[in-house]
Amino acid sequence: MPTSDAPVDGLQELLPDAHLITDPGVMDAYRRDEAHLVTPGDPLAVLLARSTEEVSAALRWANKHAVPVVPRGAGTGLAGGATAVDGCLVLSMARMSRILDISGSDQLAVVQPGVITADVDRAAAEVGLMYPPDPSSFETCTIGGNLATNAGGLRCVKYGVTRDSVLGLEVVLADGRVVNTGGRTVKGVAGYDLTSLFVGSEGTLGVITGATLRLRPRPSVPPVTVVASFPSLRAAGQAVSDVVAAGLVPSLLELLDRTTLRAIESWKGMGLDDDTQAMLVAQADGVGAQDCATALFRAFEAAGADFVAESSDAAEAAHLLQIRRLAYPATERLGRCLVEDVGVPRSRLPEMIERIERAGAEHDVLVATVAHAGDGNLHPTFVFDPADSADGEVPDRVWAAADDVFRAALELGGTLTGEHGVGALKRRWLGLELGSDVIDLHRDIKRALDPRGILNPGKGF
Repeated sequence: MPTSDAPVDGLQELLPDAHLITDPGVMDAYRRDEAHLVTPGDPLAVLLARSTEEVSAALRWANKHAVPVVPRGAGTGLAGGATAVDGCLVLSMARMSRILDISGSDQLAVVQPGVITADVDRAAAEVGLMYPPDPSSFETCTIGGNLATNAGGLRCVKYGVTRDSVLGLEVVLADGRVVNTGGRTVKGVAGYDLTSLFVGSEGTLGVITGATLRLRPRPSVPPVTVVASFPSLRAAGQAVSDVVAAGLVPSLLELLDRTTLRAIESWKGMGLDDDTQAMLVAQADGVGAQDCATALFRAFEAAGADFVAESSDAAEAAHLLQIRRLAYPATERLGRCLVEDVGVPRSRLPEMIERIERAGAEHDVLVATVAHAGDGNLHPTFVFDPADSADGEVPDRVWAAADDVFRAALELGGTLTGEHGVGALKRRWLGLELGSDVIDLHRDIKRALDPRGILNPGKGF
């Protein structure tokens, strides 16, 4: 990992008008993201960047002096990708928050990385369009963070993940050079697909300072929502598998287990049935929405649902989606949380659910599971009492349960992460999925773009 005793005064002289923070008490707010189990380092300074030019100058300085650089957006990441390391420059992109262009005719938006994700969708709605990606933290997370992790969200079952909505990027390389990839056209095959390379690279290859995003037509009528409760988590997983096998394409298909539902009810009192073992929330939008919703209703009934309801009421739909978005903060109230993220082929979802339940039982760990079920993307959260670990570390039994879950996902043909990224939490398992040759290829690419290794060291591979 790069280290440096470079005086930060040099950066202040280079950027005399920049907002550079060196007070340790103030910098503390920028040391970590939502992965609270990752121990942060002590930054050298925090730069609240306001322009591409400031980012470029900061990276030239950091590269010259071998100062590690940790980019961050809103700090909503769950894998530790924005965790500070000792002696680093934390590069906050939150103040680069302008929407530069919304084009209804070209169906695109040009934005800075600090724009809140939900704000892009609201701006698109003014011209009859939508920005499809919507992570659960869409009201607080930023486009830059979404790009860094290739975030997904509730609507990705139909509309894809962040990468599917990116036409082009502005990126500052480790040595301060500014490059542009892609553009405003729907098609573009000149050269390698560098846009896709930078999306999901978690700040290890460059710092994204701008993005051209693909927008889509906004459905002209409200979506139809179908909610179902099931006597077991396995039955809900089978319902999802049946939906996929039938060729249905909902715009949203989310799963919540009993532990999560009880945590939400205890916190918010939303009228959820205490006996419900699992819930599916689905939506269908656009042309044929009603036909799709009717087919979903029947599929849930056939899979053994003990209750199914359908609604096209916007208020009811918002209420149901709010239940899903409350899952993580509600689970946090149960204890300390190791929040994980695995994906499997959708046909293997019932088996993966059973493996998660087995891992929790065998290692005596409470596991709360929610899922972007239509994608086979599960979020098992391992909950433990802080008193179980006096030193603040994750107890061995929790790591053992997580290890079982990750290995199960790989055995079923899946992946260690569907949208959270590798960050600092999943590095120990990455070799199991990628293999040594692919890891070496990653390192070759990293060396080509960041030869001094200053960009987000200790993250990813």
